[in-house]
Amino acid sequence: RTAKDLESVLGTEFEVKWEGPDDPQNALNWTTKTKALILALVSLQTWMVVFYSTSYVSGSPGIMKEFGITSKTIATLGMTTYMLGLAAGPLVLAPMSELYGRRPVYLISLSLFFILVLPACLAQNFATILIVRFLGAFAGSVTISNAPGTIGDIFDEHGRTMAITIFSLAPMNGPVLGPIIGGLVYGHLGWRWTSWLVFIIAGVLGVLAFFIPETYAPVLMRKKAARLRKETGDDRYISRFCYKDGEGDFWVLIKTSLQRPIIMLFTEPLCIFWALYIAVIYGILYLCFTAYPIVFAQIRGWGPSTAGLAFCGIGVGTILSAILDPVNQKIYEMHKVDPDTGKRPPEARIACTCLAAVLSPAAMFWFAWTCVPTSIHWIWPILSGIPFGLGNTWIFLHGNSYLITSYDVYAASALAGNTVTRSILGGILPLFGPQLYSKLGPNWAATTVGFISMALIPIPWGFYKWGKQVRIRSPMLQRLQKERQER
Repeated sequence: RTAKDLESVLGTEFEVKWEGPDDPQNALNWTTKTKALILALVSLQTWMVVFYSTSYVSGSPGIMKEFGITSKTIATLGMTTYMLGLAAGPLVLAPMSELYGRRPVYLISLSLFFILVLPACLAQNFATILIVRFLGAFAGSVTISNAPGTIGDIFDEHGRTMAITIFSLAPMNGPVLGPIIGGLVYGHLGWRWTSWLVFIIAGVLGVLAFFIPETYAPVLMRKKAARLRKETGDDRYISRFCYKDGEGDFWVLIKTSLQRPIIMLFTEPLCIFWALYIAVIYGILYLCFTAYPIVFAQIRGWGPSTAGLAFCGIGVGTILSAILDPVNQKIYEMHKVDPDTGKRPPEARIACTCLAAVLSPAAMFWFAWTCVPTSIHWIWPILSGIPFGLGNTWIFLHGNSYLITSYDVYAASALAGNTVTRSILGGILPLFGPQLYSKLGPNWAATTVGFISMALIPIPWGFYKWGKQVRIRSPMLQRLQKERQER
């Protein structure tokens, strides 16, 4: 279709729209059962991918022994290359989902992830592990970048908060359960089985992915328009989504789609500041995967199977974030309705993030001054993980919800930039963990990290107070608001 075709039918009976607010073809109106199944599956797929990022850490001593690696920093590169793959993938896969729909991108990417785990299981040298982990993460990143967009496709503003809360247990608990389960697997079966386990899970979830229908509204609209043209024999039926910028030139179309996440990351204030904030918080979480082994394995002398259990506190905190969701919802409902839209503004979503912004660095200071000396009971640094996990999950959860609510059909591109920055920091910061803790000592190393987290507290508080003024100055958000009203 051409731009001229679209212009000729806008506002006429041939412009294809939803058949009212209750149109069953609209993914927002699908049954609760269908939505729940989709949510469960994309959450499990995301959990699998992020779980694999840290389960590697538990098996790294075995990798060092088998391949003669003496530097822990070198061994950590396996996690770093994986995180860099998670950073690079969304730049391609997120806009592809907005171009061709969620379903084909999911199926192709998850199939590649499954295939690329196998060489890691059978690797005969460390270089193979580094390469295939990067490529596998690149393909697997489809779950991290596109799953929030899928949730935005099928849940309205009332159900979206709970759905995002449930989903967020996956990317936040996956890294935590990685060293816990990975430690048990490595202790009993060896380091290769940390990959074989993921290979089995990927095969099962890959098959189940074929049962997920397309959810992306523009693609559903294009399909509806195509069906009407076929049924009536009238080619005038067209949706405003049937024409895309660059239509008719494949490479122009690809270029336009790939540029969007990068352009948004560097030009949209919401994307810039939230990418920075969530990236630092996520990077600090991944720094824990080198810090905790230093504190609990090296200093306190815990074995491989038990050292991973130190992450249980963070896991409890992430679960607690879901349990407290009714409290978050109450706070959201207390927010004033925007008189311009008749709805609560997106900023209402980040009220709890403001509280979490204080909670997270406080937990870091708690860990900093209870982790050593060993005369302090081990339960205290582990308990500090509860507010740390709770605060980080709220920041991640409501920060993403804020972007999804604000950017609507371009949510995947907005989240792609966010995923890129957080994955880069999540991969790089752990490399400095051993040196940081060696030079400063556990107390002051963790304190330094706490001060970094504390310095970013103004970001969520600033957007909570002035976010609307920032949004109304964004040409992209103004255009999206107009499209939302015309749909």
